[in-house]
Amino acid sequence: MGAAEITEQYKDTERHVENISEKESSTDEKLATVDNGATDIIVEVSPEEEKRILSKVDWRLVPILSLLYLIAFIDRSNIGNAKIAGLTKDLNMHGLQYNTAVTLFFVPYTILEVPSNIVLKMMRPSRWIAIIMFCWGLVMTLMGLITNYKGLLAARFFLGVTEAGFFPAATYLLTLWYKRYEVQRRMAVFYVSASLSGAFSGLLAYGIEKLDGRSGMSGWQWIFLLEGLIPLALSLVIWKLLPDSPETARFLKKEEREFIVNRIALETGSGHGRVTNQDKIQGFHIKAAFSDWKIYAGIVIFWGNTVGVYGFTATVPTVIAELGYSNAEAQLLTIPIYVFASIVTLIFAWWSDHAKQRSPFIMAGFSIAALAFIAQLAIPHPKYPGLTYGFLFPVAAGLYCPFVALVSWIGKLLLP
Repeated sequence: MGAAEITEQYKDTERHVENISEKESSTDEKLATVDNGATDIIVEVSPEEEKRILSKVDWRLVPILSLLYLIAFIDRSNIGNAKIAGLTKDLNMHGLQYNTAVTLFFVPYTILEVPSNIVLKMMRPSRWIAIIMFCWGLVMTLMGLITNYKGLLAARFFLGVTEAGFFPAATYLLTLWYKRYEVQRRMAVFYVSASLSGAFSGLLAYGIEKLDGRSGMSGWQWIFLLEGLIPLALSLVIWKLLPDSPETARFLKKEEREFIVNRIALETGSGHGRVTNQDKIQGFHIKAAFSDWKIYAGIVIFWGNTVGVYGFTATVPTVIAELGYSNAEAQLLTIPIYVFASIVTLIFAWWSDHAKQRSPFIMAGFSIAALAFIAQLAIPHPKYPGLTYGFLFPVAAGLYCPFVALVSWIGKLLLP
């Protein structure tokens, strides 16, 4: 081969490399680098492809978790429906006994949330959530067999024990898949199921209560029994449907998994390098969490919101019934309240993600709820039942909206 031929081949190669460089520099596609052991894999992802992948994740993850949270919230708050179906009368409850039974649920629920998520890091989330569902479904089903107040207290306590791990596990699972200003919209859809649980719970209670007297059981017993069988049945299949993490998601292609893992890893962390879902809990993680003042601020705000939410869901059927409506009417009249709260929650979540702000929406929700509560106290009861009922709508909306922003804020922004 002559020198001229070698020179010409070199020029051809050089032109080929230049063409490739020009092609790569002119593309609008994003490049995502994924750590895969010792090598880095380059994945080309266009904005359209990114949207398609996220939509694929949305449809697989969010509806399942939303359904499970809907069921969980129904089971923890259906005591309000059971009360007006004859629970307190049949168990000869008086004074603060009902309030005690409602509150007792939250003692183990609060204490066991953190230990439950430590267990979650040690095993597959799908398996852990399935175990949790089976246990709380069993407790709820057995609640239909209680015959005295002590039995109710024991059942509420163990319901708190068994449900404690679900909400933190589900929200943790959501944060594995989305960036910080994408997660609240998904979290809102997830949490709206809690709002809608009030509507579904009222509707279910209205239908189930008609079984009163069947097989020697009261309507409230049927409520507990039938609403407990649902999570029991779902627990047998949910571990097959629920993905554990982006790294192991079989419904995604290899390149799609790599893209999801990388975009989350690049966003998380706090200047100490990339963080992945496979990282193990170490001592400095725990120390950082307990020494961060933002965590404690979040706890106080979250506590205040939770007291309002659960206090509202446990008492609203009774409030409506005391306005002069029948028990059946009171069950049905809870439905529009929760539907309204769900719509407002979704609007706030979209707006918050779009504005990339959390605190203004948290404060706005609390302000709405506070003003509505003040109005409720100012209205003479039961003189104006329509007005009292009307102000239940902003109470619900104002309480539910901040909850989503708080969880998103704590889960994605309070990084050590």
